[in-house]
Amino acid sequence: MEGSSFVKNRLIIAVDGPSGSGKSSVCRAVATQFGADYLDTGAMYRAATWYCLDQQVDLDDEDAVAVAVEELPLNISTDPEHQIICVDQTDVTEAIREPRISEAVSEVATNRKARQLLINAQRRIIDESGFIVAEGRDITTVVAPDAQVRVLLTASAEARLRRRGLQLEAASGAAETQEALRRQVLERDKKDSKASNFTEAADGVAVLDSSDLTFEETVNSLITRIDDVRQGAVAHTPADEHVTERAL
Repeated sequence: MEGSSFVKNRLIIAVDGPSGSGKSSVCRAVATQFGADYLDTGAMYRAATWYCLDQQVDLDDEDAVAVAVEELPLNISTDPEHQIICVDQTDVTEAIREPRISEAVSEVATNRKARQLLINAQRRIIDESGFIVAEGRDITTVVAPDAQVRVLLTASAEARLRRRGLQLEAASGAAETQEALRRQVLERDKKDSKASNFTEAADGVAVLDSSDLTFEETVNSLITRIDDVRQGAVAHTPADEHVTERAL
């Protein structure tokens, strides 16, 4: 393959948004519905963070982190129903969701050199797939600005904290404190916003506010937009217009 122009029926769905907005679960469900690949770019940053900590790399050393990320032996699945992330021979699918990773990942995500390396890897995965739902922080603006569907999935801070709390409790069986949740959601967003803007939609990016939507309603809203594009009913959103989908 010599580039994206050789991919038949190419369709890229790019979804950005803050922590706890539901990007991962919604995008996995949508990718499954369409039989598309799925790329969780946040998992790539988390895996890089896990590797740096495992190798005892000083996260404040920009060059050392970049070298570690360049050497990162990462294998990430694009199957939305079987997400497996391995670093070398170690399955880190669960480990990268631990609080210690959530609280350190911004140090890698805001490292300019490491970020560019991971962006390049994300672009390769997207190009090699051609039909993929990719989600993260800067997919609509930096990684895949030419995606046919570009959406900012957002929600209120209250909704995001509640959802992340339920998610972590389901995974660990124990409730997180409000302070821990704020560190993992709001404080992380504040740090990550230094490297990318995922709180406001760029020109041509639709806004899907899920604050008052159920999971199913959010999935259906995104599916409807993708169907419209696939059927040619909706062209790219004009550069001076944002489209917002909310609960009626």
